[in-house]
Amino acid sequence: HKVDDEPYGGGVGMVLKPEPVFAAYGAIPQGPARRSLLMTPQGKPLCQTDLQRWAGEYQQLILICGHYEGFDERIRSLADEEISLGDFVLTGGELPAMTIINGVVRLLPGTVGSAECLIDESHSAGLLEHPHYTRPAEFQGLSVPAVLRSGDHAAISRWRSAQQQQRTRERRPDLWAKWQAQQ
Repeated sequence: HKVDDEPYGGGVGMVLKPEPVFAAYGAIPQGPARRSLLMTPQGKPLCQTDLQRWAGEYQQLILICGHYEGFDERIRSLADEEISLGDFVLTGGELPAMTIINGVVRLLPGTVGSAECLIDESHSAGLLEHPHYTRPAEFQGLSVPAVLRSGDHAAISRWRSAQQQQRTRERRPDLWAKWQAQQ
């Protein structure tokens, strides 16, 4: 009735024991297309393509979360992939797990109003999303760009594409370089 213990070799903190994790994992009914993800700051950084792959290829995702100091190394053997939200450490894997759940579920059919909403989003095609505006056309001296009010769909498309490229180049040079290399 204890889920953690002191680490072998000494040190501070408590380590999640393998027995309860393996027991919980083993009690999960196995689906036909299953993927097990381990939340860890040592994992591969999460990206949109991961969410798209998991939403499209798998019917069951199992999310394994450590807590505090970490987990017994043998728990890694349960995972198909190790995932991190970035180069920082949280107290546990619950927030990364919730992030993955949210990111995957919103890609499933019927979650968002229209599947078209998912096409030009930030990171869907390697670029950041273009700016969005709504009514009123002018607010506190700030105006909606005239091209968006023009009704010229080809010009709007060109403007949006240019904005995506400019935003990505300015805000995320790393993504811009990656996108440029793919062109």
